[in-house]
Amino acid sequence: MVTGVDEVMGTSQGPAGGGSPDEQAAGTGHAPSTGAPVPHPAPSPAQAAASVPPVPPVAPVPPVPPVLHASPAPPVPPPPGALHVLGPAVRSGLGPDHTSPGLDLGAGPLAAHPPDPDLPGPDARPGVPGPAPGPGTSAAGIPAGPVPPAADAGPGTAAGPPGTGPNPPGPPAAPGTAPGPEGRNPQAPQAPRTPAGAPPPIPHPAAGRTSGRGIVTGLWGRAEQQDFRSRVRGTLLGAAIGDALGAPVAALSLDGIREAHGPAGLLAPAADRGRRGAVTARTQLSLFTVDGLVRAHVRRDTGAWHPPTDVHRAYLRWAATQSDWGPDERRKDNGWLAQEEWLYARRGPDRACLTGFADGVLATLERPKNPTALTSAAATRSAPFGLLVGWEPALVLQLAVECAAQSHGHPTGYLAAGACAVIVHGLTRGESLDSAVQRALGLLGARPAHQPVTDALQRAMAAVTQGQPGPGAVTALATALGGGTGTGGGTERDKPADGTGTGTDDAATTLAIAVYCALVAEDVPHGLRLAVNHGGDSAATGALCGALLGAQHGETALPAAWLTELEGRATVLELADDFCLELTQGPSLHGPAGSAPGWLSRYPRG
Repeated sequence: MVTGVDEVMGTSQGPAGGGSPDEQAAGTGHAPSTGAPVPHPAPSPAQAAASVPPVPPVAPVPPVPPVLHASPAPPVPPPPGALHVLGPAVRSGLGPDHTSPGLDLGAGPLAAHPPDPDLPGPDARPGVPGPAPGPGTSAAGIPAGPVPPAADAGPGTAAGPPGTGPNPPGPPAAPGTAPGPEGRNPQAPQAPRTPAGAPPPIPHPAAGRTSGRGIVTGLWGRAEQQDFRSRVRGTLLGAAIGDALGAPVAALSLDGIREAHGPAGLLAPAADRGRRGAVTARTQLSLFTVDGLVRAHVRRDTGAWHPPTDVHRAYLRWAATQSDWGPDERRKDNGWLAQEEWLYARRGPDRACLTGFADGVLATLERPKNPTALTSAAATRSAPFGLLVGWEPALVLQLAVECAAQSHGHPTGYLAAGACAVIVHGLTRGESLDSAVQRALGLLGARPAHQPVTDALQRAMAAVTQGQPGPGAVTALATALGGGTGTGGGTERDKPADGTGTGTDDAATTLAIAVYCALVAEDVPHGLRLAVNHGGDSAATGALCGALLGAQHGETALPAAWLTELEGRATVLELADDFCLELTQGPSLHGPAGSAPGWLSRYPRG
C-alpha cells in the first residue's frame, strides 16, 4: 500500500467511491458517484503535533558585540588646567567654532597659574611679588595647552605610532547602565581623562574633525606627522631664506636695487656681511620664539603653564647674545640653543627689541613696552605661534599679541604680529591663503585700533586683481598704504640700532606686501623675489613672505640652491624637528610616567 499525503497528515483514504456511510455522511470520504474529492477537515492539534516530523535544533546565535558608533563624539571636557582657566566670562564669548570676532580674552582669572615670580610686574620691588594682572593679561587668553583628542577617531583616521594615540580604554560599564549621550553604547570602552600634568598630543586637522564646541579631535597618524613636520620646517626655513635674500638690499630703493643687481633686480642671494645667506636678527628672534614655546610645554609638567613668561624668557636669552661675547656655560637654564656660538652676533636688531628686552619686566597690553613702536620686528618673529595647530585661532592671536607687546606697544605693531600668526596657523592646518587672511580679518575686527592692519590686508587682497604682479605693483601697494608716511598713526619710527634697513615701513604695510606677494606667487622663488625688490624693508617682507609660503607648501617647495648657503640651516632644522617632537610626542619625552634626561637638558624647566 502506497503511503500518501493524507496518511502523513493522519487521515486514511478508502478506495475510490468507498468509505463507510458514516464517513460519507460525515464528509470524511469521497463522493460515491462523482468521484469528486470532498475537502478534509483540519486535523486536531493532537493529530498535527503527532504527525509533524521533529525540527532539528538550531545553534544559538552568539550575542552581537557592542559597536562603537561613528556618530560625532560628545564634547570631551579639557584636562585640568586647560580651557577652563579662561573663566565663564571668556567661555561664554566663544562661538560654536571658537572663532567669534567678539571674543573678550581679558576677563579670566590668573590665580591658578600666575606669572613666574622671577619676572616681576611693572611696579614690583625686589623680593615683592608684582600686582595681579588685570583685564587683558595673558592667562586670561592663553589656553592650558592642546586639547586632547576625543575617544573616537573620525572615519578614515590613521592611528598614530605608540605614544601618540588616545589613552587605553577603561573597563566596560556595568550591566543595566543607562544609554550614554548621543546614542553611544554604554558598554563600549571609553577613554579615561588625561592625567593632570601630562600634555596630550595636539591633533592635526587632517587627521580628525571639529566637534560642535570647536575642539579639534583626531589622532596623529604617520602621514599627518610628516605633513606637519614639512610645514614647520618650511615656515622656519622659508622665513630664514627670505630674510637672507632681502637683507643685502634692505637699505636700498628700487632704483638702487636695479642699479646694483641689474634691471630685473635681485634674483638670488647676494653677499652680505662677508657671505651669501647671512640672516639677521629677525631669524634669530624667530628661533628663540620656538625655543620659548617648547619650554612652555615642558614646564607644564610642573604646574606652571604661562606661555608668555617662557617666550619672554627666551627673548631675554636672545638679548644676552647681543651683548655677550659667547655662551655663558655658568647659566644652567640656557639650553642648547643659547649655546650656539653663531647666534652671538648683532645682525641689525630693532631698537625696540633691544630696549624691550633690556630687563625682566613682563609687560601687559595695558602697560606694554615701547608704546610708539610699530615696526615689523615683532611680526617677523611671530610666525612660530601659528604652528600651534591644536590651538584655536583666537587664542593664537592672543598669545602672539601679548608676546609682541613685550617690545612693540603700538597696536599696529602687535596686531600685525597677531595677524601673521593667525595666517600661518590657517596655512599650517591646510587652509588656503585667502581663507587664512579672511579669518585673521574677522578676529582683528574686535580689537581696538585694528583699522591700519585690517585696511592694509584688505588692500593687499584687492591688489591681486589689479594688474600684472611685479615690482611696480608692490610699489603701488606700498604707496597706497602710505608706506613711510605713518599709516600707524604718524608716530616716530624705531630704527635699527646699527642702521641696517630703513625703518620707514610700519608693520601693517610690511605684512600687506608679504601677503600680496604670497598670493600672486607662481612658486616660492617668484614670491620671494617680488617681496624683496622694492624700496621698503626688504628683509622683513622677505621673511614674512617666506614664512607664509613655507607654511603653505612645506619645505620641499623651497629653492634648494638657496638653502645650501643659508646660515644656521642645521640649527633651524634641528629646532624645527624638536618642536614637532614636543607637540606630537611630548608625553613620551617628559611627564608623570617618566622623562628623557637628554630632552630636559636641552630644554630645562628652570
